[in-house]
Amino acid sequence: MIHPSTIEEIKNRIDIVEVVGDFVTLKRSGSSYKALSPFTNEKTPSFYVVPSKGIFKDFSSGKGGDAISFVMEVDGLSYVEALKYLAGKYGIEIKEEEQSDEAQQAQNKRESLYIVLNFANEYFQDVLHNTDEGKSIGLSYFKERGFTEETIKKFELGYSKELWDGLLNEAIKKGYNKELLGEAGLVIDKDGKNYDRFRSRVMFPIHNVSGKTIAFGGRKLSSTDKSAKYINSPETELYHKSKVLYGMYQSKNAIRKEDNCYLVEGYTDVISMHQAGVENVVASSGTALTEDQVKLIRRYSENVTVIFDGDQAGIKASMRGIDLLLEGDLNVKAVALPEGEDPDSYARQLGASGFREYVGEEAQDIIRFKTKVLLNDTGNDPVKKAGVIKDIVSSITKINDPVKRTVYIKDCSDLLGIAESVLVAEQNKILIENRKKHGSDHRAQPEVEAPPFPMESQDEFIDKLDIGKIIEFQERESIRVLVNYGKNKIPTREMQDQNLIDYFLNEADEIQFTNQTYRKIIEIFREKLNEGEVIDGEYLLSHTDEDVRKTVIDLSAEKYEISENWSEKYHIHVPRETEFLRDVTYTNVLRLKFRIVQQLIQEETEKLKHTTNEAEVDELLDDINELKKVSVEIAKILGNVLVG
Repeated sequence: MIHPSTIEEIKNRIDIVEVVGDFVTLKRSGSSYKALSPFTNEKTPSFYVVPSKGIFKDFSSGKGGDAISFVMEVDGLSYVEALKYLAGKYGIEIKEEEQSDEAQQAQNKRESLYIVLNFANEYFQDVLHNTDEGKSIGLSYFKERGFTEETIKKFELGYSKELWDGLLNEAIKKGYNKELLGEAGLVIDKDGKNYDRFRSRVMFPIHNVSGKTIAFGGRKLSSTDKSAKYINSPETELYHKSKVLYGMYQSKNAIRKEDNCYLVEGYTDVISMHQAGVENVVASSGTALTEDQVKLIRRYSENVTVIFDGDQAGIKASMRGIDLLLEGDLNVKAVALPEGEDPDSYARQLGASGFREYVGEEAQDIIRFKTKVLLNDTGNDPVKKAGVIKDIVSSITKINDPVKRTVYIKDCSDLLGIAESVLVAEQNKILIENRKKHGSDHRAQPEVEAPPFPMESQDEFIDKLDIGKIIEFQERESIRVLVNYGKNKIPTREMQDQNLIDYFLNEADEIQFTNQTYRKIIEIFREKLNEGEVIDGEYLLSHTDEDVRKTVIDLSAEKYEISENWSEKYHIHVPRETEFLRDVTYTNVLRLKFRIVQQLIQEETEKLKHTTNEAEVDELLDDINELKKVSVEIAKILGNVLVG
């Protein structure tokens, strides 16, 4: 367990913009920052970071929290793992509390897997650098590839001995159990016998975006070995190959800086390009691209350049994953290297500037590139050409932006020598078929909250809108002000400053909020005030009740705000909510009371429709008249309150 003093130091040191910025590309938006959601495949940014409150809110997925919960969500870490990651980032020494034997045994499985995989990583590196076999075989191979000591250490390259149980024996000696080694994908259990998965191979550790080792790739060096050239760790609790791109940990900052991601095929392609000075590069590791990998790229840049080896057959085989990049709303370019070259060899040959210059000159948008590649094989065969046309148009339909689709259709019309209208007709045919196949496009529309209507015009909406939803909205507005400004001082009519929380609790004392979480929040404010402590939403962000935390985040993060540049440009003073806190608080509570009275009038009127007892009718009419008087009085007061 991490000591509370260490947790407190981590919380005090972390900068949420800095932490989130390691995973997504943030752009300033007023006093906040926004980005495309790292959790969903959206087209417009709805992910916001509010540095003043130390929180993030993703409106597309509903996720929200502080820097610690962001790291947990985005990288699938436990609370303790996220704290350790942040402690490492900020150079904070971790103090741990002593654990009982039972607590030690019950330690988080994921953390145990990380520990054993880190041990394996260090073991393979030690074998590479400090054993005769490792140096003569593994290190010699890397040196022949032109890798420097610095590069070898940067990517934590290693070597596995030509033994059935080299890692296994060392791990057991260090106290790791066989079951854990098996669950980490390091040891195979066959017919009751255990042996190393990786033997006599150079080792490439695979990291998650936080830099933790989650798996390995191993390349055989012996020409007499009949096994596969490359083998990877199996799927484990930590490693899902469809969600990982090799080199992303080492490359993510360069990808963000360059605003472009080079996509290559293999481990050594990534490593050689890094050594040549081209660091914005990741590899699919020889597997077909997946939707999760596309989302991972999009966290750091919307631009991707696919670099193909100079092998026509290989280019065609690799072309299948392109449609996923287009579906993921990425701007895709492609470049083919000269015949016989791959990114590894060509980056070493040209160096950083030469390689970038070549790619810059040769890269084409992916549709044009694909069209030219596929046309090369058609010759004068009309059937083959028709197949290419369908293939190209099918790729174009993967693009969500209709303007981009139109541009590509026009471009392909010239390249293919086919009338634009024919291509448009084929495109529409495919789009219609896709809709039929997947059903109509019933994408969920964002919920629109009921607006705070001006009181003069509210009555006409009562019959049209659900009064319960309006009450819910007014409750939300009341609690929102409390959560965001509870500590603020406001002037009273006696011209003395008063805590907003005192004022709110006094005005809302007789209201029974319908939302259970709102009631909890008010009670927490009340209890802390009785203890002599004035709090606000920041205090509640670490509350043990998850509903309270989520609600506070929702109420603390605003999706839109007025630009300072706009008001300065037009010399218009746009009043801020903080300038009218007393009136905002009073008006919100009063509007809530007004709506509750309106609801009571509706309920009593409904009862009136179903009663035939004369005494009950008279009593209900009296109640309704009294409620209407109260309603009119509140409306008059609201009409005299100026907010903003």
